[in-house]
Amino acid sequence: MRNQRRAAPRLAAAVALAAVALTACGGGGAGGTGGAADKPAASGTATPHAPGRTGKPADGSSGNDPARFAPQVKRYAREAGVDPVLVMAILYNEAYKPHDPGFERSWQKIKPDSAFGIANMHRAAFDETKSGRPFADRSWFDLPDDPALAVRAAAWYLHDLSRQLPRRVPDGYTRDELLALGYNAGAGNMAAFARGVRPGPQASAYLEKLRGNRDKAAEALKG
Repeated sequence: MRNQRRAAPRLAAAVALAAVALTACGGGGAGGTGGAADKPAASGTATPHAPGRTGKPADGSSGNDPARFAPQVKRYAREAGVDPVLVMAILYNEAYKPHDPGFERSWQKIKPDSAFGIANMHRAAFDETKSGRPFADRSWFDLPDDPALAVRAAAWYLHDLSRQLPRRVPDGYTRDELLALGYNAGAGNMAAFARGVRPGPQASAYLEKLRGNRDKAAEALKG
C-alpha cells in the first residue's frame, strides 16, 4: 500500500507529460472545421506495407524539411493539375511537428480524429479524395509510412477544391491562397472566404504562414 502511494504521483506526472506531448502533435491542417455536408478539410491497427509503394523520399535533405519530397511533389502535382509550389508550401505549413509513424498511430488511438502523414490528412478527407483515383485501393492507415501517398492525396484534394472555386476571387487573395485555406478549413469555409467572409484567427494564421513559405517552397522545387 505504501509503495502504491509513492508510485501514484510519479504515474500521474508521467500521464500529464504524455498528454501535453501528444496534444502538441494533435492539431493539423488536414482535419476539418467544415459542416457535416461540407467537403471535409484535409488537414489537420495499421495496414501492412503494400507492394508498389508510391515512392521514397529523395536523398539530400534531412530532418523535418519537406524539400526532400520535391520529386513526389512535382510528380503528383502534375498528375492532379495543381501548382507544385502550392503543394510544397502546404507541406511546409504542416511540418510544424515531426511525422513519426509510431507516434502518429499512438496518438490516433487516443484521438481517433487525428491526422496522418506529412500532409496531416484526416481520414474523412482521404477517403473522399481517393474515390475513383489511382490510389483508391489504399488505406488512410498507410499515410504515416508512405510520404508519397500523402503528397498524392494532398494534390488531388487541392484539385477537388479548385473545382469548387468561382472563376473570380476577391481582392486580397490568389486562387492558390484560397485553396490553402480550403485545405486547412474545408471547402465550405473556402467558399465563404471567396464570397468575402473574413477568415478567423486560425485560418488567417495558416494563410500568413503559407505566404511566408512560398519562396522556400519554390526554392525546394528547383532543379
